[in-house]
Amino acid sequence: MKHPVDAHVGKRVRHRRWMIGMTQQQLADKVGIKFQQIQKYETGMNRVSASRLWDIADALGVTISFFFEGLADGAQAAQAGHDMMADKEALELVRSYYAIPEAQRRRLFDLARVLSEAA
Repeated sequence: MKHPVDAHVGKRVRHRRWMIGMTQQQLADKVGIKFQQIQKYETGMNRVSASRLWDIADALGVTISFFFEGLADGAQAAQAGHDMMADKEALELVRSYYAIPEAQRRRLFDLARVLSEAA
């Protein structure tokens, strides 16, 4: 049975990997394991040890805390039946957003905030 924390960490690994355009094989190569193990981590079927999580964080260019961000929010979203990060359209939007140069991205963010407040 999957533990909710393991599932959350796995989702964060998958989302970060996807956001930077890295395949499971590429991540596995950087970490020194087989891609099937990455699959098991991402689904939450296998727990990630502390040392392995350290290696994954390094390979993905994030801190360890990245994998635990939103954990409390995720539990609330699961109870409500909605996980925005499981929405493929939302993920594509975020990935596209981060592909925009920083100066333009900030202006787009400001525009989106104004539009959402007007709605």
